[in-house]
Amino acid sequence: MALDPDEDLLRGVASGDPGAIRGIITAKLPRLLAVATRMLGDPFEAEDVAQEAFVRIWRHAGRWNWQGARFDTWIHRVTMNLCYDRLRRRRQMPVGVPPDLADDGPMPDAALIPDDRTEQDVRLALRTIAPRQREAIVLVYYQGLSNQEAAAVMRISVDALESLLARGRRSMQASLLKGASND
Repeated sequence: MALDPDEDLLRGVASGDPGAIRGIITAKLPRLLAVATRMLGDPFEAEDVAQEAFVRIWRHAGRWNWQGARFDTWIHRVTMNLCYDRLRRRRQMPVGVPPDLADDGPMPDAALIPDDRTEQDVRLALRTIAPRQREAIVLVYYQGLSNQEAAAVMRISVDALESLLARGRRSMQASLLKGASND
C-alpha cells in the first residue's frame, strides 16, 4: 500500500508506463493550470509553466524521495517557483513604447453576454496584491489545499500562512472597494 496517493502513478511514470503518464497528466494538469493561471493572469503562460512542471516530473520520477514531502506538495511548489520566475522576468523587462490601444468600448454583442464583471474584478484584485499573499490565497481558496498543506508548499508555518491570507484578503477588499468607487 502506497503512503502517498501518487506513489504508484509516479513509479509507473518512472518506468515509462503510458497509462501512468496519462494518469498523472489527468490527475495533475487541471490543478497546475489553475494555479499558474491565477498566479500569472495569462492562460498561455500558464500552459508553458504546466508543461515545464511536467518535464520536471519526468526528470525526477525515478528519483523521488518518498521520505520527504508528498508529491502533490512538491509539484505545487515547483509550479509556484516557475510562476515566480516568470513574474520576476516581467519586472526586469524594459518598458518601451506602448502598443496601439484597443477600443475599450463595448463589443456589439455585449448585451448578449452575461455580465461577469465581478469575476473579472476579483481576478484583477488578485493580480494587484503581493505575490506571497496571492500564492497563499490561490493555494487555499482556489486549489482547495488545507492551511497545513498550503504552508508546506510555501515552506512557511501555518501561522505565517494565516497572516498572509488575512493581509491578502484585506488588500483584495481594498482593491475591490477602490474599483467600485471608480465606477
